[in-house]
Formats: sequence, C-alpha cells, structure tokens
Amino acid sequence: MEPTDKIYYIRALLGMLAGIIIAFSITPGTNQGTTFGIIIIMSLLFYIISYWISKKIIPNVPKAEKRKFITNGIFPFIFLLIMFMIVSYTGLHQNLAT
Repeated sequence: MEPTDKIYYIRALLGMLAGIIIAFSITPGTNQGTTFGIIIIMSLLFYIISYWISKKIIPNVPKAEKRKFITNGIFPFIFLLIMFMIVSYTGLHQNLAT
C-alpha cells in the first residue's frame, strides 16, 4: 500500500471516530454556540492527530511533496465526520422525535 493511501485511510477512520465522539459529547440541551465550538475544536484536534500520524508514516518528505501529504484525505475526513456525527447523534437521541 502506498504511503498516500495509508494517510487517506487513516484520515477517513479518524473522521469516523471524531464524528462518533462528537455525537456522544453533545447533549440535546446544549446551545448552538457551544455545539459549534465543540465540533470545531474536536475536528481540529483529530485532524492534528492525523497530521502527526502521517508525519510518522512518511518521515523524510521533500518540501515540494509535503503539501500533498497535508491535504491528502481531507475531504473524506470532513464528510465522514459530518455523516457519523449526524447518524450517531440521531441514533442516540431518537426518542426526542416522538
């Protein structure tokens, strides 16, 4: 497996994990400002973790290719984070709809 593929899949998995953790940390009574803050801070934290892991996977990268590794897998990270956050939150708090 190519190093770029490893980074891609690591970011996708961390996006899923972040979405689930965010869904568990937000309660139905939380105001919007706090919820938005939790989402942004947790997302940045998990993306920084994925960046740190990707630096460990590829220690010696020329500066020309460094940007490629920083941005590789950012869209799956964002979309899987949002999707798993919504699905997990809905599953946890589905009793509020009835």
